[in-house]
Amino acid sequence: MFRIGHGYDVHKLVNGRKLILGGVLIPNGNLGLLGHSDADVLLHAISDSLLGAAALGDIGKHFPDSDDRYKNADSLELLKKVNLLLKNEGYSVVNIDATVLAQEPKIAPYILNMRENIANALEIPVGFVSVKATTEEGLGFTGQKEGIAAHSVALIEK
Repeated sequence: MFRIGHGYDVHKLVNGRKLILGGVLIPNGNLGLLGHSDADVLLHAISDSLLGAAALGDIGKHFPDSDDRYKNADSLELLKKVNLLLKNEGYSVVNIDATVLAQEPKIAPYILNMRENIANALEIPVGFVSVKATTEEGLGFTGQKEGIAAHSVALIEK
């Protein structure tokens, strides 16, 4: 039995934070994403797509920002916990297709490392993880460099 899930996340860019996407620290001056955890929008979108595919809610349900245990949490560790939740329900991840929406910085040099991090966390081959990036041609909050967003689609099987 196959199931598909979609995930979306967005975080505001602010001074004084590190920029982490796909578990990779990306040089971006002093600009990073605001959030309770490390604010990795890519991993949050992927986690939500997986949880949604299994009808297990979202990351806010499992790792709420009201819980200090998740303050500055490493989102790769949270993704590993999502994978464990899926396994406990009898699911395994088939593949991930994700897109990061950001005017800046350019993330192409970091995509392979992101894919490897995601594949390792989900215990699947790197060839089953796609990460893409796009700008929004200066439009909207991502185009105006106010934040970064990510979409993810996941296929799981039981």
